Amino acid sequence: MKLTWYGHSAFRVEHGGTRILIDPFLTGNPSWDAGWEEPAEGVTHVLLTHGHDDHIGDAVEILKASGAMLVANFEICMYLAAKGVSEDKLNPGNHGGTVECGSFTTTFVQAHHSSSAQIGGGANTYLGNPAGLVLHFRDAPTLYHMGDTDIFSDMALIAEFHRPEIGLVPVGDRFTMGGAMAAVACRRYFDFSKIVPCHYGSFPIIDATADTFLAAMEEDANRILVPPIGEAVDV
Repeated sequence: MKLTWYGHSAFRVEHGGTRILIDPFLTGNPSWDAGWEEPAEGVTHVLLTHGHDDHIGDAVEILKASGAMLVANFEICMYLAAKGVSEDKLNPGNHGGTVECGSFTTTFVQAHHSSSAQIGGGANTYLGNPAGLVLHFRDAPTLYHMGDTDIFSDMALIAEFHRPEIGLVPVGDRFTMGGAMAAVACRRYFDFSKIVPCHYGSFPIIDATADTFLAAMEEDANRILVPPIGEAVDV
């Protein structure tokens, strides 16, 4: 499996013929800001954790151009359908549910955050509950994108039932758990073989680096992978 991080919470996952974009905030992403066309090359699936602009990102443009499958909660699916995404490509779910995605399944698990999109006049439209996404592949490690979240004790149940091996973990503080709390979550609840920190370094009001997380992981820091932005790595 190959993983590419584009900064913030945007990832590309490649395995076999499957090409997945998760939370494709690419245009306007200060860590990437090189457009969505290259990351979206050959994309087969777009997965969204919640409805904030810095996670939906370029999803509409990518979905229209590629014909990829959209995997998100029901509200986000309907919201993007109203923006022109084909209803034939929607694969909605919600907390506790698992949806079939071809070579993998996606299970929606809870995340402690919020989810909405700003519309005209500064008002917000409700886009369902935020989620973490657990990806079970037929013949590759199970991957858990936590979305934007704080620590919560039911992470223990996610670990028990899904046993994720790769964790994509927000560490930037302010809008998610910070590095020290993210380290507690990883060490207390999970047995990840690889951990990729995210949701930091993109905006000045969140942490600029993952240093706090690396320090708090102590002897388990050897499990952490900080890939160069835009460079595919094997996981």
